[in-house]
Parts: sequence; structure tokens; C-alpha cells
Amino acid sequence: MNGKLQLLNEKIAEAQLGGGQKRIEAQHQKGKLTARERIHFLLDPGSFEEIGILVTHRSTDFDMDKQLVLGDGVVTGYGTINGRLVYVFAQDFTVFGGALSETHAEKICRIMDMAMKNGAPVIGLNDSGGARIQEGVSSLGGYADIFYRNVMASGVVPQISAIMGPCAGGAVYSPAMTDFIIMVENTSYMFVTGPNVVKTVTNEEVTSEELGGAMTHATKSGVTHLVAANDLDCIEQVKKLLSYLPQNCEEGPDRLPYEIGEETRDELLTIIPDDPQQPYDMREVIAGIVDTNSFYEIQKDYAENIVIGFARIAGRSIGVVGNQPMSLAGVLDVNSSVKGARFVRFCDSFNIPLLVLVDVPGFLPGTDQEWNAIITNGSKLLYAFSEATVPRVTVITRKAYGGAYDVMNSKHIGADLNFAWPSAEIAVMGAKGASEIIFRKEIQAAADPNAMLVEKEKDYKEKFANPYRAASRGFIDEVIQPADTRRKLIKAFAMLENKVAHLPRKKHGNIPL
Repeated sequence: MNGKLQLLNEKIAEAQLGGGQKRIEAQHQKGKLTARERIHFLLDPGSFEEIGILVTHRSTDFDMDKQLVLGDGVVTGYGTINGRLVYVFAQDFTVFGGALSETHAEKICRIMDMAMKNGAPVIGLNDSGGARIQEGVSSLGGYADIFYRNVMASGVVPQISAIMGPCAGGAVYSPAMTDFIIMVENTSYMFVTGPNVVKTVTNEEVTSEELGGAMTHATKSGVTHLVAANDLDCIEQVKKLLSYLPQNCEEGPDRLPYEIGEETRDELLTIIPDDPQQPYDMREVIAGIVDTNSFYEIQKDYAENIVIGFARIAGRSIGVVGNQPMSLAGVLDVNSSVKGARFVRFCDSFNIPLLVLVDVPGFLPGTDQEWNAIITNGSKLLYAFSEATVPRVTVITRKAYGGAYDVMNSKHIGADLNFAWPSAEIAVMGAKGASEIIFRKEIQAAADPNAMLVEKEKDYKEKFANPYRAASRGFIDEVIQPADTRRKLIKAFAMLENKVAHLPRKKHGNIPL
């Protein structure tokens, strides 16, 4: 028996060494942790249980049968994060550059299947050179097997992808179908076709970092939701993100202990400027409403005219969507609509209530927007809110104009409670534009057209540039003092905690993709 135990221990030690000490050192020289080190820092101490440590590939072509490495380039298993069960896979770049083989894919698929059966999140730590070309179509089939499970798991359990090295070609589509992507600055990149192919096809000179680095995807494409400074920061962000999420679609997020106290916030009284044309930072409003330091912003550097993220109110996890007057006056455009819609749909999938903060002058005009399908893309946000059955509460802080008023979680599309501050303006359009249309003949006939426009604009403001007309129709449930907003929301979300809503029976809707 001793000899057999020794053989087992030798095999485990061999597997744990991955591609060998030299390759581990090379990984460290790049500023990257190894797959096993990443799992070590991610999971609670002593909680990791590995599955498939002795798996090897089956390929015999190109002398691959002479290059067998236990584990086959991916570490898979389960463990806990702050006591919560999670399933994890970590690609090992020290073994064949983390390239995906048939068995490598089978290991990933197995833990994804287990995650769905047992209702726990899946965390993927991606660091791979792509498909293992020696295996040809078997490797491609492995990717497709993973893609299929990404889709089957979508909306069932949270899926988080940490891109901690290269992720190129078809490999990018698995993270793209997960719920959140976190990239590491300077050491990770994602693209469908690399710089060499781009150079050949389009004659563009571009580096991997410029083409698909973390900041590129954080600011230009919106592919990544969060950016980390290094591997350890990435792991901490995975943990923080997970703290706002439930285990699966059948549960709600964990609620932190909270004792209700004096919940008025006088600082909210001074945020809205007297000048309606002057911007302010919606993050200040969020900070004054949610639990202290609980706001965790998502996609901060992309489509900055809308702010999304997770927060807590009286210990409850919520999703926050707010127009941002500091960027493009908070208008809705193609990118902000898509950004908001996907976040709303995620929150609805996992029973996370939604708080919507509105200061929107409308949709961004122009040929660029029209030609890039603002009609279709803007309707994505409308569709997402309309479909959502989680508790939904809206606070209009200032402008809510035109169709954008409807889209931003209005009463008409199923919001549960709609509040407005006294500074709210709810109308088809701004007073000046409306006056120019309604009173055009009177203005043109006046001795002093400019003076007449000013007079009519004043009349219009008095009649429509306030929340009271909407409140009189029941479209606004209550006009509230800004300082009372947090107190009102704590009570609102507590009241809505057991909300039950059912969509019409259907196979699925046809969201305007």
C-alpha cells in the first residue's frame, strides 16, 4: 500500500507543478499569478476541492502522446467564498499556453453542469492562447460545448469571467456570454482577430493592448465591466461583485444586518443646481441615498451618460440605474441604452430590486445615432424595464422629457413606485423648444418676438416644468423632499420585498437585438 500511496502523491505533486518551475517563473516575471495561486487567493482557506487533477489529453497527432501533463492545462473544482459555494476553473498558461483541448473543455463543462445542478455561481479565470491547434476540430467542438453551457446557465446561476491573460479568437465568446467580465491592465487582452490578421486584412498597425487591452474594452467597446490593476486586485473584485449577487435565480441576495436610524440626508438638498442648465454628478445623489460606501459601479468608463452599479439600502442589495448630467447632459444614446438594458436584465434574472434615478433630456439627436440604430438600441432599455418583474422604484430628480421619460422606468411600463423631487420637470420637451412650436404664430406676429418667446417660455414652465401635473394624473406617486429620499426608499423596498409578478405565458419574448 505504501508504494501505491507514494505513486499517488507523486502524481498529485506532478499535476500541481503544471508546466514546470521554469514556466511558473516566467509567469511570475510577467506580473501574473499561476492558476493554482489564483484559486488560492480567491477561495476561503482550505475550501478548494479539485476535480479532474489526473486528466490528460487524448491526442496522438504531432507527437502529442509524448507530451502528457496531468490536469491538461486547466484547474477545476469547487470551494467557498465567504462561506458561499462556488465553482471555479482556472486556465494554466504554463501548460501548452493554456490552450484548450477536448479534455480541457470537458473539465470546464463538468463543473458548469454541477453548478447548474447545485445552484451556485461559476467563476472562470481565463488565461489561454486559444484552441489547441494540434487537436483541430476536437478543440473547436470543446469551445462549442462550453458556449452551449454558458447559454444554458444564463439566468440560472451568476457567471463571472476574469480575463487574466490572453483570450483570443473563438475563446472570447464564452466570456462574452457570461454576466460580468473583469480584465487586468497590461496583462490581459481580448480580440476575435489579432494584430497580425488586422495588419494583413486592413493594413492597420495596432498592438495587442490597443486592439483588445483592458482600457480599450473599458472605454471604447464596453466589453469589460470592470478593470483591475493586477491579479490580486482582480480576485478581490470578483469577491466584491459576488457579495451583491444571490447564489442562483431561485434565491435573493444576502441581506446584511442593518438597524434603522435617522435616515434623512440633508446633503441631498444642495445637489441640484438652481440653474437647470448646470450639470451635477448623479453619483452624489446615489451616495446620499444608499448605505455608506456601498455603491459598486459597473462599466464606469463606458457610456458615461448613464451610471449603473450595485449598492445596498438598509443592508438590501439593489441595482442602481441613473442618468448622468455630467456627461452629454444625461441623454440616452445607443451605448447608454445597451449598457443600461443588459444591467437591468441581469438584475431581473437574479431577483435584485432596481432603483432608477432620472434626469434625462431625451434621446441624443443626429445622423450618427440614427444610422447606428438608436431606434432599435434605445428600445432595448425600454424592453428590459418593461419585462422586469423585480421591485422597481423611480426617483425623478430633475428633467424627464419626451420618450426618455417613458423609457426610464415610468409608471406606464410597470414601475412599482415613482417619486419626484420638487425640482422635477416632466414634459414632452424643454420649455423653450415647446414654446417655439406651440406659440410659433404668436411669436412671429409679436412686435418683439424674443420678448414674446421669453414670456411664453415662462408660462410653459409654470404649467409643465414641475412634477405636479404628472402627480395629479397618478403618474407620480409622491413628490418628496430630497432629504427624505433614503427614508422613503428604505420603506418602499421593504414593502416590495415579497412582490409577485407574472409575465404572460410564452416561450420567450423577442427583444430587439
